[in-house]
Amino acid sequence: MASLGLSAAEREAVEDFRRDVVEPSMSSLVIIDFWAEWCGPCKALTPLLEKVCAAYADKGVVLAKVDTDKNQFIASQFQIKSIPTVYAMFQGQLVADLTPARTESALKTMLDQILAKLPIPSEAADLEAELEPLIAMGEEVLAEGDAERAIGIFRQVAELAPAHPAVHAGMIRALVAAGQLDEADAHLAALDTETATLPELDRAKAALTLAKDARPVDDLSGLAADVAAHPDDHAKRFELAGGQMAAGDRDAAAESLLTIIAADRGWNEGAARTQLLKLFEVVGLEDPWVSAQRRKLSAILFG
Repeated sequence: MASLGLSAAEREAVEDFRRDVVEPSMSSLVIIDFWAEWCGPCKALTPLLEKVCAAYADKGVVLAKVDTDKNQFIASQFQIKSIPTVYAMFQGQLVADLTPARTESALKTMLDQILAKLPIPSEAADLEAELEPLIAMGEEVLAEGDAERAIGIFRQVAELAPAHPAVHAGMIRALVAAGQLDEADAHLAALDTETATLPELDRAKAALTLAKDARPVDDLSGLAADVAAHPDDHAKRFELAGGQMAAGDRDAAAESLLTIIAADRGWNEGAARTQLLKLFEVVGLEDPWVSAQRRKLSAILFG
């Protein structure tokens, strides 16, 4: 925005705009709110912009408000015909017109789309990069069977990112693996509704549900012998599968459930298949073991 041939007031307005809008846009996404005191729709939109921009601050979003009455020259340079008008600027260039976004969800959707395309450094990205190896460490330790140590790792990571869904998911699954079901229940119950319904928590919730269903059996070998003697007793085989899961023998549990499905897939309203799918989700749908078991299930259902 050139300042040659401008009046002193116009030069001052240009310098203020450079300082407050253009310079911050070199490293941030600046949302420019063109408004005026007399504008009713502006008064309704501005609090929404302030709320959303504050929520996106750690992603590199800042809000700049331009009073068109006090900055008529700046408004004319942007050819503002009506207000409110809302633009997004990055590195001195307008990258989007956000004026049509008049609801919180619409504004967030547009911001997410813009941010996904721009190389904007942000606290959130920096924190995510720091957390990623720590979360991976917790998952690796948990996969190795050291649930208590995994709990400790996830607890430390939670101090850095108390709202991170992957941290909560790991913590709940570690508590379940350690047999601390009440603590896992309490941790899940303490989450806010939005976090608790995120897909990242699905595996943890499945693990908790499965752990409650998979009841330990005092005489597992005796129950196995009983099932062998009465192969058509699906209820006993289902109980055996629960005991096998509780004992950590997922291979035997899957085999017991697959045997029930092969004999009577509709038994107990498909309880065996439901339990097997829960087991798949707990192990992880991308796990090679799950892929192998899925092939066995497909062979039974469609073979």
